[in-house]
Amino acid sequence: MDELIELGSACVGDGGGSCLSSAIGPAWVGAAVAGPAFTLRCAPGDNLALHVATAEAPAGSVLVADATADPEYGYWGEVLASAAQARGLAGLVIDGGLRDVDALQRLGFPAFSERVCHRGAGKVGPGAVGGAVVVGGVEVRTGDLVVGDRDGVTVVPAMMFDDVVGRARAKAGAEPGIIEQLRAGAVTVDLLGLDTSTVDRESG
Repeated sequence: MDELIELGSACVGDGGGSCLSSAIGPAWVGAAVAGPAFTLRCAPGDNLALHVATAEAPAGSVLVADATADPEYGYWGEVLASAAQARGLAGLVIDGGLRDVDALQRLGFPAFSERVCHRGAGKVGPGAVGGAVVVGGVEVRTGDLVVGDRDGVTVVPAMMFDDVVGRARAKAGAEPGIIEQLRAGAVTVDLLGLDTSTVDRESG
């Protein structure tokens, strides 16, 4: 997981991971997370499923929540973040709202959301945990790998993990040499072997 954080969401995405919508980003600057997903779906305006997931997810999990049925609620805040940290959970990705951003930063709890909203959520359900959810336009299943940082969130299906990470490692390993050549005067179209014939050269 430390290596995934070091590679970063963009590099893992370039390696073949699925990038979530750019609408989902870190709740606070510096938030970064990597770990296996534990999926859930919130009922409209209700976060009971998040409480259940926080109690049941294995340590190291990243909770991945679909709250799109009504995103205008603060489904997650300081209380749930404190409970998650006490259980060793790694972080949260939610397609919906969260709140208590200053407290999340103070706690150092990595959280990524589609919006910030202070309206409180109910706790009567129904909701669901486990199974497939669609978050940020990407299908995520429990056990898929999640990488989130300032650039965004990327998900890697569990069965593709080795291939994707291998390609991400190769890309990360090649970039320092490319940057060194660029600083020496080379240009990207040559170094990357780009076909420029599709670009019009307009005059005037």
